[in-house]
Amino acid sequence: MFKRLQKKIDESLHIIKGNNKLTEINIANSLKEIGRAFIDADVNYKIVKNFIQRVKEKAIGQQVITSLNPRQLIVKIVYDELVLLMGSKSKEINISKNPSIILICGLQGSGKTTFSAKLALFLKKKNYYPLLVAADIHRPAAIDQLEVLAQKASVPIFFSKEISNVKDILDQSILYAAKKNRNVVIIDTAGRLAIDKYMMNEIKNIYEYSKPDETLFVVDSMIGQDAINIAKIFSKILNFDGVVMTKLDGDSRGGVAITMSSLIGKPIKFISNGERIEDIEVFHPDRIANRILGMGDVVSLVEKVQEQFDEKRTKNIYNKISKNRFNFEDLLEQLKKVKKIGSIKNIISMIPGTEKFFGILNDKEDSFQEIETIILSMTPYERRNPKILSDINRKKRISKGSGISLNEIDIFLKKFYNMNKIMKKINANSGREMIKDFLSKMMQN
Repeated sequence: MFKRLQKKIDESLHIIKGNNKLTEINIANSLKEIGRAFIDADVNYKIVKNFIQRVKEKAIGQQVITSLNPRQLIVKIVYDELVLLMGSKSKEINISKNPSIILICGLQGSGKTTFSAKLALFLKKKNYYPLLVAADIHRPAAIDQLEVLAQKASVPIFFSKEISNVKDILDQSILYAAKKNRNVVIIDTAGRLAIDKYMMNEIKNIYEYSKPDETLFVVDSMIGQDAINIAKIFSKILNFDGVVMTKLDGDSRGGVAITMSSLIGKPIKFISNGERIEDIEVFHPDRIANRILGMGDVVSLVEKVQEQFDEKRTKNIYNKISKNRFNFEDLLEQLKKVKKIGSIKNIISMIPGTEKFFGILNDKEDSFQEIETIILSMTPYERRNPKILSDINRKKRISKGSGISLNEIDIFLKKFYNMNKIMKKINANSGREMIKDFLSKMMQN
């Protein structure tokens, strides 16, 4: 997400690096390159022009504080303007009623159905009780798709293949929600083309009939600036409350996410940056600005980690390590939890400075597949007793079963044993302090 833009901005700021003061010349050269980077990222030209002008006005005549260098000062000004451009603060969805009704709308193929399930899981983790409603009566596979996603999220779904009237579906879904004690109703509607008057009238009628507490417009970031034009058309029909940006993990240049809020006067509330049911984030302008400028997003990373790791289980793991009883079954369990946080590429993008350190990663669909394959090729006894894997015959059998070379298995085992030795010296409390220290140092660099 924003990787290409981040790289170009970093190159632009190198023009100032080494100068001990800000001048009109070095500011102009740097901002010219930043402007090109934004335009290349598909940011609206007028927005870029005004953005660069504001940064220039704030930078010229600024006295550089002794603790900062000119490059850091420009980064700070660019950061502040970026946050302002993207809406300043995150805006929460309205789920104050019982039940609260959330209407999901957007174009065909924008990812509405997938997002509906992601939102249901997101709210479930926040201790709400969501119900998914399949209100797309036009696409034959829509109900089946939502049903599969609902099962993944372990959230109930209301649908009827016999009812052809959307209003009847909405009425019955509210009764079903009351019966099942569901306090949030998420309505997945049919995708539509902005030029299709019949479908636009239908969504307007659904909006007026359901009286939603929150209406979210889902848009595919891959279509670039056209997304803004489509959002403007929809906003004339529906007074939607916020935007959801999908497919930001693809080949999208990201410019639409930067300018959407300022151009349509509606906040971006969520971003969807992956295909997994867990891949949903609240849109925080300050955190996104940090990522664009290569400063990471440790806060979001910590939030994702906290969702997967509980304090009691973490202490048990430290106790096992201290007694030299941490085995491959424990490692497999931890890998499964880390996978739920996101891909390695997404995790690294949240930690300041690490993308440069690790370089360009080959982002596999499952970054931990190789390790899992090795562990799953072991017998249950071998997983619980790592020391016995010094036996060459056992390693050869695991190599055959996993399709991974004996040399790679030796490297993996060596890393596991070394990790055990290091972690054995760290108790639960000092471990947390070590992580804090590591993150603070990363923030300073």
